[in-house]
Amino acid sequence: MSQIFSEETHRNLLARIPQCTGREISDWLRAVEDGPALFRFEEKVSWLRHEHNLAYGHAKAIVHEYDLRRAARNLL
Repeated sequence: MSQIFSEETHRNLLARIPQCTGREISDWLRAVEDGPALFRFEEKVSWLRHEHNLAYGHAKAIVHEYDLRRAARNLL
């Protein structure tokens, strides 16, 4: 996995994504969930960037948030 943003930077990026993309975080997380079955972090980031024309930082923040939430679900 590539370098992870600090928690503060991650939260700031997530907060700006709806304004920059016109879509809510939940929509982006669903897009990752429903997208192709990619396993590697950077593959998911690359897919979001090319399929949805996202900036690298936004795509990375979305995939990181997706992975965090998926891991939290698995702990329950």
